[in-house]
Amino acid sequence: MALSLYVDTARWRAHQKSVIDQFPGLVPVCKGNGYGFGHERLADETIRFGADTLAVGTTYEAARIKDWFSGDLLVLTPFRRGEEPVPLPDRVIRSVSSVDGVHALVGARVVIECMSSMKRHGVKEEELGQLHAAIEDVRLEGFALHLPLDRTDGSDAVEEVISWMDRLRAARLPLHTMFVSHLRAEELARLQQQFPQTLFRARIGTRLWLGDHEATEYRGAVLDVTPVVKGDRFGYRQQKAASDGWLVVVAGGTSHGVGLEAPKALHGVMPRAKGVARAGLATVNRNLSPFVWAGKQRWFAEPPHMQVSILFVPSDAQEPRVGDELVAHLRHTTTQYDRLVDR
Repeated sequence: MALSLYVDTARWRAHQKSVIDQFPGLVPVCKGNGYGFGHERLADETIRFGADTLAVGTTYEAARIKDWFSGDLLVLTPFRRGEEPVPLPDRVIRSVSSVDGVHALVGARVVIECMSSMKRHGVKEEELGQLHAAIEDVRLEGFALHLPLDRTDGSDAVEEVISWMDRLRAARLPLHTMFVSHLRAEELARLQQQFPQTLFRARIGTRLWLGDHEATEYRGAVLDVTPVVKGDRFGYRQQKAASDGWLVVVAGGTSHGVGLEAPKALHGVMPRAKGVARAGLATVNRNLSPFVWAGKQRWFAEPPHMQVSILFVPSDAQEPRVGDELVAHLRHTTTQYDRLVDR
């Protein structure tokens, strides 16, 4: 009895192919929990479709994945002086976001990140002149731009990349390869047409692995079902049942990521109103679970436990049975499954 991730493998791989076809030279990204699939599985998929480079989040991830993927590994977190040294093979490429970082990586393969409108990290325009001497002592694999997802100011992503290409060219820095993130296929094609001597490589994770929502589904197995009547006490805190129904114990708890939710940027009146309503219900211990039964998302009977959740299903719904599986709407990047089932 487990929290399972079901994958429609043929559909999932068809989606991968559609993305790869749109982005020639794509660099797949495998970071965090492997977008819910795990590092080993995504390394296998990357080998299957023949990518020569796999991007990972940290040096620690690179140290684990190096035994599963034999191509180049691009570490996305920028190098910093004083970081813990992690033994890595020569095929690992480090991202660098400062001139000082380039100086510190003598002999290493590096990608230099430029400061984009994300304003997260990167070399600034006024520092480009200092890069000439610094890059003589490293093996420069290219430059990179990590772009924002939304452009609420109406700016153009392509124009931002072009602006940086012009700055790098004016600084007489080599422009053989530019790694980019969060561009549409048509935007990438525009850039490749305008700069035919530069290879543009899109680093893509979410769109590649999670772009087809219908290709995957989480399900939690029902472990126990206990009938209750209004007023019965239950659970760790001995709360009272609000009405007749069933307490349903389902696989999937906090260790799986159930009950955890990353903050979301809310746009518009309706999403904000729903957010306020959810917060109000939470103050009276009413929290909607991610589990669906009989066509409805069901309420937690109490906060999820470490490996299971207890749901309340009212008596006007069909009674769940031990062994049934409940679909769970879970975020891939915060979920750890017990088993993965290819269909």
